[in-house]
Amino acid sequence: MNQNLYSALQRQFPPPERPCLTGPEGDVISYGQIQARSAQLAHLLRARGVQAGDRIAVQVEKSAEVILLYLAVLRLGAIYLPLNTAYTLAELEYFLEDSTPRVLVCDPARAEALSLLARRMGVGSVETLGADGRAGTLSAAADALPDTFADVARTGADLAAILYTSGTTGRSKGAMLTHGNLLSNAQALRDAWHFSAEDRLLHALPVFHIHGLFVAINVTLAAGASALLLPKFDPDQIFRHLPATSVLMGVPTFYVRLLQDARLTPANTANIRLFVSGSAPLLAETHRAWQAHTGQAILERYGMTETGINTSNPYEGERRAGTVGLPLPDVELRIVDLETHSTLGGGALGVIEIKGPNVFAGYWGNPEKTRSEFHDGYFITGDIGQIDERGYLHIVGRGKDLIISGGYNVYPKEIEDEIDALAGVAESAVVGLPHPDLGEGVTAIVVPKPLRSALSETVMLERLRERLARYKCPKRILFVEDLPRNTMGKVQKNVLRSTYEQLYQETSNR
Repeated sequence: MNQNLYSALQRQFPPPERPCLTGPEGDVISYGQIQARSAQLAHLLRARGVQAGDRIAVQVEKSAEVILLYLAVLRLGAIYLPLNTAYTLAELEYFLEDSTPRVLVCDPARAEALSLLARRMGVGSVETLGADGRAGTLSAAADALPDTFADVARTGADLAAILYTSGTTGRSKGAMLTHGNLLSNAQALRDAWHFSAEDRLLHALPVFHIHGLFVAINVTLAAGASALLLPKFDPDQIFRHLPATSVLMGVPTFYVRLLQDARLTPANTANIRLFVSGSAPLLAETHRAWQAHTGQAILERYGMTETGINTSNPYEGERRAGTVGLPLPDVELRIVDLETHSTLGGGALGVIEIKGPNVFAGYWGNPEKTRSEFHDGYFITGDIGQIDERGYLHIVGRGKDLIISGGYNVYPKEIEDEIDALAGVAESAVVGLPHPDLGEGVTAIVVPKPLRSALSETVMLERLRERLARYKCPKRILFVEDLPRNTMGKVQKNVLRSTYEQLYQETSNR
């Protein structure tokens, strides 16, 4: 049997007339249209020379059409490579050089600049797709093509997608996700969260991220359900559509902001059977406040780009505040000693390691890094956790200095490199500090060079916004004479986090 992810999902599709994707103004794409349109787009990509195994890089705004493009790439046996729409040209240059895509799909407004970059990077073809899902070259060129397509045969081990995820040092790494990885996770979550064809997901997440695409969309399709697509998170739109939907998936920032709205009441949320939170830690305080306002408990889960979702609080049973629940079926999780990798028990703190059909195939073009991230068949997450007496996983810290701000991963080394390159900077350290809205606020502590004490926070932020996606840019830049170091000369970021931990709380209370 063909193990192509699309083919496997299609076997679960309901009758063709059933709705699949709905726009914010009510325009509906049925399951029959999903099949026909993804076929046309697959034919177009094939006409552009795309073969099985080729990479298709996509940096466009959210629309139903880009989801159909994703499905078309799967059908063709090619590899889907979503890119954050906030990435600058400087950031995109690295991704294109590293992944060597056959085709780049971008926003029409960026076509000229990206075509020049793509040509220099050896990309074979550049197509465009607008936020409305129709503007640009891609959609018009596909209209006249056949609406049936024979899905290319794939095994579960063949690559379906590459998502770039950075480490605390070095450049971004492409996590290779297989058809088997994505299918196993979609089916496990469909069952764990009781998704059915009667569900309608309120989708306000970006679709260049594992949460918005591989969790939200794949689970919807695996259940034969439907999704109402919002361009972005907007409380007015959320409250407008809550009565007509049954599930909301979000990051903690969504729930923090909705809690500040007087419209959040049990009556207005009565139709929602499931609120899911992920991509960043949900404060126990937020969990309790949400239940007090709505009468419902948020279901928090734990996942990574490299693994999809690993654990989930139960659909039926206690959803424990401050925990990320229990391992999904077929997922093995252990807590180990950082140095010896020996398994720890009795609620001990240690590094979380994961094994299962959801775990990625490795890092693109980086076998050495791949080998170093596995031990005895388990993926070393770098997260620090403990398992309580009920078997629930608690994430208590991170072995790496990863910052999660508003649901996005931010890696300090990348920001520090950009800051250190600015005139007048001697050195810098970037940390995440508790933030009432974003979870963690990206914060830079900078040592100016001698005689450059007049270094301006405003000017530095302007320069950084030219080089970095906005979510990576520091919320504040603080200036100090020296950075704290240990006896080995290593910067003590824990000291910085402790020193400035009230920074954003103090700001919000003014």
